[in-house]
Amino acid sequence: MGKFMESMDTKALRFVAGFPVVVAAAFAVCAFLLRPDLPEPLAVRWTDDGGAAFAPFAAYVWVGALMIVAAGWLVLSQALPVSRPVPMRRIMMGAGLFLCLFVATALAAGLVGQAGLADARESRVDLTVLALGSGAAVSLGVVMGFVYKADRQWSPEDDRALQLAIAKELDPDLARDSIRLWVHARSSVFVMIGIASLFPSALIAIAVPWLGVLLVVLAVIGAAFLCARIKADRQGLKVLLAGVVPVMDVPAGAISAASAADVRAADYGGWGYRHHSGTAAMLVSSGPAVVVKKTDGQSLAVSSGSQDSAARLADVLTRVADRAHRGGGPAGAGQPES
Repeated sequence: MGKFMESMDTKALRFVAGFPVVVAAAFAVCAFLLRPDLPEPLAVRWTDDGGAAFAPFAAYVWVGALMIVAAGWLVLSQALPVSRPVPMRRIMMGAGLFLCLFVATALAAGLVGQAGLADARESRVDLTVLALGSGAAVSLGVVMGFVYKADRQWSPEDDRALQLAIAKELDPDLARDSIRLWVHARSSVFVMIGIASLFPSALIAIAVPWLGVLLVVLAVIGAAFLCARIKADRQGLKVLLAGVVPVMDVPAGAISAASAADVRAADYGGWGYRHHSGTAAMLVSSGPAVVVKKTDGQSLAVSSGSQDSAARLADVLTRVADRAHRGGGPAGAGQPES
């Protein structure tokens, strides 16, 4: 329950829960004030000749009130999750207020159109009430969309950011012991993948459309295998293929040495993720990389983009490994996931 409330705008929740109920109550009170002037039963559907379907007064009022509450809650509640974009939350708040008022207006127009009549079959929807009420509902909905402050409240991400700030204040070297890199193949490689897949798939799609689409999907997957996200901190080294799929996770204590090197992808089995005979590699191209020796005798190599980033990554891994070996351990509490 606590996590659910953290994901909601609790300040707006009171308005979302209460406003439709207040509008429904106001409609019911006004309906009972008009009761002496209304026929029995009331018309609930109209044609060009007048009322065509009928219901008792109590059913008209209570079902109408339920419609107001249900419509308001259904749309207004979409503005509560703080994870949604601010413009969307504002739109849903304005739309919910408009819909709630519009349903009440339509019901009120039906009642006013029957006031003073002995037979509901002679009634018509009061267009003046419907027009004035609809215009007011639109105006108030637009105003609500602009004035609603959909600011994100304190969240678990803020807690982690605060913990990180405190950890950096207590340990100034924490920032030096963390590095994030995105590495990918040269742009010419992606251009060649596109040419080699799009043109053939366009021709194949003429005869077999699904096969052309499949070729494009395979090309996109192949291109994703030439991108990786590298994270190194006091917890160790993590490599995520395409930024999503974890392929390497080496604790700091399992690293014995790390050094920058200029490698050839062919020496490690080619581009992409490779694992063979105790050696793992995530190389997006030949060139600057970091070679890591593990305490169990295995080794791995990861691309680093440039010589400078390779040197920085190797330096961070060397420091965090030395810290782990000396008993410092990973600073897990001050190292949020990113």
